[in-house]
Amino acid sequence: MHIPDGYLSPQTCAVGYVIAVPAWAVAVRRVQRVVRNRHVPTLAVLAAVSFLVMMFNIPIPDGTTAHAIGATIIAILLGPWAAVLAVSVALGFQALLFGDGGVLAFGFNCANMAVLAPFVGYGVYKLIAGRSELTAPRRALAAAAGGYAGINAAAFAAAIEFGVQPDLFHNSAGAPLYAPYHLDQTIPAMMLAHLTIAGIAEGILTGGVVAYLQRANVPLLRVNHAGVAVPGEKDTTGSGGRNTGRRRVRPMHVALGAVAVMAVLTPLGLLAPGGAFGEDAPEDLDLHKYGLSAVPSGLNKYNGFWHHALFNGYDFTSDAHPTLGYIVSAVVGIAIVGAAIFLITMAVRWAAGRRGASQEAATGEARS
Repeated sequence: MHIPDGYLSPQTCAVGYVIAVPAWAVAVRRVQRVVRNRHVPTLAVLAAVSFLVMMFNIPIPDGTTAHAIGATIIAILLGPWAAVLAVSVALGFQALLFGDGGVLAFGFNCANMAVLAPFVGYGVYKLIAGRSELTAPRRALAAAAGGYAGINAAAFAAAIEFGVQPDLFHNSAGAPLYAPYHLDQTIPAMMLAHLTIAGIAEGILTGGVVAYLQRANVPLLRVNHAGVAVPGEKDTTGSGGRNTGRRRVRPMHVALGAVAVMAVLTPLGLLAPGGAFGEDAPEDLDLHKYGLSAVPSGLNKYNGFWHHALFNGYDFTSDAHPTLGYIVSAVVGIAIVGAAIFLITMAVRWAAGRRGASQEAATGEARS
């Protein structure tokens, strides 16, 4: 779902930034209301997980791959604005360091996966969960449905963005300048992969995490669910109010273990070439299939706009050791994305604290 540079016109890319920039501005202001200091590490871990699951490509029968996003689970736990910030940071480092998704197309990649996906997913979750208790099975099912809906909404938006390019941007002879796929090609291609594979993966991830937290860490579920009823005693054990009398594995340890396992398994995406639609390089396009005699000029011009990716294609060994490259890239990406979110969030909270202190001082002086 990551859109590379050259597949959208510069004008289209500008529209993506027009959508994304205000969302980032609001997210920075809103996230400080929900994410308290003690929850900053949680947001950092969730951002790293989002980066990892997007890197964890699942082979699709048509010769390409699909992946989950992790946006809806962040929205459920810490709110959709926190998801906007976390997923955007993950996408940014994917583009800059790993060449996964374009720099020019970064605005629309964020609009699709960091804005549309979490808000649609969270909306579906809220609609289905209703007023059910926080530990009700209905909540986990609602989370799974929300994850499924969110990623498919993002995929549908990307399909439209691709599919309108030939009609909007072409030369005098009618040849497309950028992505050569029409809507009757992009919508089936994108939606088949996401309705059948990626959406199910996203649903299992989102519903599974909520189901686990319902048993292991209800306080984390409460962060974004103030006032939602929780049956049983007041929770003092971190296990949803049930004191089992035995030592339990801490949820953070489980999360870190899951991240480590997924990092090792990221090379699964190498099983598929990923070039069915030319997403790796324009020369991969089947020109005859799209009725072209040459790669579209705009696509050829802007593809590879960013030449400074240190781990281009999640590799640093010139394909000599691709599996090692994937694993090292996963570890580096997890560390950088997690650290970046931690520092950004703490900086936002520090700035908010300074503003609050200044306002209090000004109020005190006015009263005196």
